[in-house]
Amino acid sequence: MLNVRFPMKTLTAVMALGLSASSLAQQEVMTRSNGAPVGNNQNSLTAGPNGPTLLQDHHLLEKLAHFERERIPERVVHARGTGAYGEFRATADLTDLTVAAPFQDKGQVTPVFVRFSSVINSKGSPETLRDPRGFAVKFYTEQGNWDIVGINFPVFFIRDAMKFPDMIHALKPDPRTNLQDPNRYFDFFSHIPESTNMLTYLYSPLGIPTSLREMDGSGVHAFKFVNAEGDWKYVKFTWKSRQGNHGMTPQEAAKVQSTDFNHLTDDLYTHLDAGDDPVWDLYIQTLDPSQLNSFDFNPLDTTKLWPEDLIPARKVGELTLNRTPDNFFQETEQAAMSPANLVPGVEPSEDRMLQGRLFAYADAQRYRLGANFMQLPVNAPKNEVHNNHQDGAGYSKPRSGSINYQPSRNADSLVDDSQYEYKRYTLNGTTQQQPIGKQQNFAQAGELYRSFSEQDQDALIQALGTDLGKVKNEEIREIMVSHFYQADHEYGERLAEVADVDMDDVEELIED
Repeated sequence: MLNVRFPMKTLTAVMALGLSASSLAQQEVMTRSNGAPVGNNQNSLTAGPNGPTLLQDHHLLEKLAHFERERIPERVVHARGTGAYGEFRATADLTDLTVAAPFQDKGQVTPVFVRFSSVINSKGSPETLRDPRGFAVKFYTEQGNWDIVGINFPVFFIRDAMKFPDMIHALKPDPRTNLQDPNRYFDFFSHIPESTNMLTYLYSPLGIPTSLREMDGSGVHAFKFVNAEGDWKYVKFTWKSRQGNHGMTPQEAAKVQSTDFNHLTDDLYTHLDAGDDPVWDLYIQTLDPSQLNSFDFNPLDTTKLWPEDLIPARKVGELTLNRTPDNFFQETEQAAMSPANLVPGVEPSEDRMLQGRLFAYADAQRYRLGANFMQLPVNAPKNEVHNNHQDGAGYSKPRSGSINYQPSRNADSLVDDSQYEYKRYTLNGTTQQQPIGKQQNFAQAGELYRSFSEQDQDALIQALGTDLGKVKNEEIREIMVSHFYQADHEYGERLAEVADVDMDDVEELIED
């Protein structure tokens, strides 16, 4: 704290602002960014009573310049977010499956940061809008940060990262009108039959979550668990909320929005502030690589879940959120989650969507937050970082020494450790640009529809049929209904009625 004596005219000015001399003595003096005390934060420096403002008023220039740069670029996706801190406690020893740090001892505790988000809608959008929800968990392990970056559904719209920019462009507002338009996104999805499963989840009540606490999560992708012997298995991660998994109809959402369009954030913060900490159980499913071709679908296809009757799930841990961030911007807004943040014992699978995300997420964060984004407190690992990254925009930790390359014979050089090399995998086949086999685009969507209660089926039909009915192109409406009809005949027929589609044309389309 600066120890400054205040002249009488300063005390008079302070008292005019409603502060007493005694309260002033207990407050810190405002400074400029260079630490110099500010003498007047109420008036600009001018050339006389009627003259122009002087360029030499650096406090004014600094204040305006920083204010104009307060906003960093909005995320292209997952812009609207809410974060919280907590801990993950392992309930199983998984050393037989992986050397990943959080699972080496039953009862082991790892601190975490979780960011929930909307995918399509903008940063200031109502939380009552229909949208997939991001469910990203950052584990601060003793061997670095590990991120499980997923959503609230176990599947996704597409199976190949090549189509991700197209899909987001179709779902985002029209570049001409700036309005989101069913004519655009159903035009796109009429070419993407594998989206049928995800669209069924999205247009069910689960597409508008009642609460972040009452929302399941999924890593969606298959990864690989590798143990100390180098043996490995495919693995999927699912978060199951102990508070339940609940959503709303459009009518219920409209009622909530009329009084609170921040209902998800309000609910989470209210419960955390009251000490009512939400809990999720982490389940894993593992698959031996020899089983990869044992199903009528491709297990590395992100439009498919792994049915638990075929690939059993096992509880391995508990996630508890217990604290809200102190500063939204510094923590929630600057949090940078990426599926490329892996630790020894967890490696990527050949999942085509995952392979694209490994590059895209970290690349987007370098653009949005700067090259040193991993040094921001919310993103920085708890263990020491030793690398030769240097300089770049934004804050970087002080460094010294001459050796910023590797290898080197100098004593202060860094070394690599062969025990942490990626496992070697056998590669077969030739290079290609072909769709995956065993596409099975509709079966799981039909199973999902039939699993819903009658009430949820009605809500799904009404919400999806209403949006489909807004599509002006009759062919697109027919193609979309044909996808849902192939998933379940009743599903398609009911949508056709709401969306004004002739089922004779749909059946003819399928036969062709």
